Amino acid sequence: MAVLQRKIDNILREWKVKEDKKPLVIKGCRQCGKTFSVKNFAAQNYDNVIYINFMEMDEYNIAFEKSRRIDDIILNITTIMEDKVKFEEGNTCLILDEIQECPEARASLKFFKLDGRFDVIATGSLLGVKGYGHSKSSIPVGYETIVNMYPLDFEEFLWANGIPSAAIDKLRECMETLTPVPEAIHDRMRQLLLYYTIVGGMPEVVQSFVSTKNMQTVLELQRNIIDQYEDDMLKYADDSDKPRIRECFESIPKQLAKENKKFQYSLVRKGGKASQFAGSLQWIEDAGIICRCHNLSITELPLDGNAVNDVFKVYMVDTGLFVSMLEDGTQLDILRGNLFGYKGAIFENLIADIFTKMRRKLYYFRKDSGLEVDFVIRYEGECTLIEVKASSGNVKSTKTILAHPEKYHVHHAIKLGDVNIGQNGQMTILPLYMAFLLDKT
Repeated sequence: MAVLQRKIDNILREWKVKEDKKPLVIKGCRQCGKTFSVKNFAAQNYDNVIYINFMEMDEYNIAFEKSRRIDDIILNITTIMEDKVKFEEGNTCLILDEIQECPEARASLKFFKLDGRFDVIATGSLLGVKGYGHSKSSIPVGYETIVNMYPLDFEEFLWANGIPSAAIDKLRECMETLTPVPEAIHDRMRQLLLYYTIVGGMPEVVQSFVSTKNMQTVLELQRNIIDQYEDDMLKYADDSDKPRIRECFESIPKQLAKENKKFQYSLVRKGGKASQFAGSLQWIEDAGIICRCHNLSITELPLDGNAVNDVFKVYMVDTGLFVSMLEDGTQLDILRGNLFGYKGAIFENLIADIFTKMRRKLYYFRKDSGLEVDFVIRYEGECTLIEVKASSGNVKSTKTILAHPEKYHVHHAIKLGDVNIGQNGQMTILPLYMAFLLDKT
């Protein structure tokens, strides 16, 4: 079985060659591929790899408890390990997997940095979530480099499905020159985008899809992951938060089914309020499962400065997991185009997935007057409107905003739809599958 090509590999290689580097901490939701990528990288780049998984090997906690001296920690580790291991200066990688299970190990990263003899990579699925039970004092601020890792993004999914870099370069060339994509490439990309909408980017799920094309197996794997997420909510959250966290999580499909997709606590539970559920929603976000899309008070840069903190939409970080939360048969409906009212929610979540994995913060614009734009991004130095249309669809709000630049300070918009490339005045029309190429800020 071929190894999935991941962008984190480049980050790891760049980190390794840095002078005076800090221990690397890779954060991400469960099963997004952190452990595999780190172990694979270490095996290829170091003669000595020491691997500790604190979730499976809690006996190693004691190795970090009594002393912060690196020589003491090494002595403890080598004593506990049954296999012969070797710490060799300059050629050893210590992997501390699921480091959230051992706060003392997290605190030790400062001392590994000061010592400087060994490269250390830590991973964590639930770092910093509310109710986890370890204090902020265990975080070695200034002595570690933190990288967020996501499930496979759309470009990585294309690689997994054999799309060569030359084809992706051709797409970018077409986008930049506003030239229609050749029909054969266009049809294949449309098909792969629908597959990505259903499959998403969880490595195990993608690997299964690439190998078998069995959508029933894909769905079973996705729902197993959802079950594990819900188990985490029960295992790690404060007792008082557990039911509320689960209620927030399970309300997401209902939230996105509305015409106004603003997250409403009253939909989580009848009469629900922010004071009851805000912390629970934050727990799910900190676990890397969801992302928020904040409303803007005005369509101006900087977007973050104009975001309304308490008015937001919530999307699943992984589109495949979102689709798996919907009723049976949704996968087939997506492939056949039979989605009706729910089509908007699915394709909005798809674009939220793509933008989030590009490390874009999410914003939208909605006014009580009825104006609403799906997403607003900084693109090529300008505030740019993004409309997402699974079919043709009208863009009345966007046209209204573009017609009044003196009021809204917007001069360009992009419509993403099931179309080829085109231009309509100030609006650029692009296929949905080109969203991942909107990477210029």
